[in-house]
Amino acid sequence: MARPPAPGTRDTILRAASGLFYRHGVRAVGMAQVIDMAGCGKNLLYRHFPAKSDLAAAYLTLVRGERMRAIEAALASAGDPAGQLIALVTDVAELVGAPAYRGCAFRNYLTEFPGEDDEPARIARAYLRDTRAQIDRLAAALPPIDPDRVWLIIGGLHGGPADQGPVAVAWITEMVAERGVLRGVSAPRRHP
Repeated sequence: MARPPAPGTRDTILRAASGLFYRHGVRAVGMAQVIDMAGCGKNLLYRHFPAKSDLAAAYLTLVRGERMRAIEAALASAGDPAGQLIALVTDVAELVGAPAYRGCAFRNYLTEFPGEDDEPARIARAYLRDTRAQIDRLAAALPPIDPDRVWLIIGGLHGGPADQGPVAVAWITEMVAERGVLRGVSAPRRHP
């Protein structure tokens, strides 16, 4: 009779795989690397994650939860939709400016596996669709704001140089201010 895994084993495996997947890409990481990093046996890994796609889906679900909590905190810190839009772009700017930032996990997966329709790809597309809908809702509350421009700025942050975060935040702040919808929002924090 197989002995039950220690509590937290699934989380240990998932955290190990998540770090590897984010740093090196899902395609480049083998299950043997995950086993080594997690310090578990092959049978234990496959008991929790029968296929690599299951592990990749769990990884993207984990990242989605982390990002959604960060976005919710950013939105909660701002009052009106104008402030929320600026706070959302500021959150992304701070994310991409972090030294360990290696790109958007969801965009990275879709780039590695173009055209895939597996569970990880569905999770990645759903996250991007949901965040775009969030921008659309905020822009709809600020009628002169074009959500396409905001989405392009956020996309540029994810794919551009890390030091462009303050510029992107300034653009969004100016966009909101130019249209007369800025109410009680302080100027963006400038990073050196």
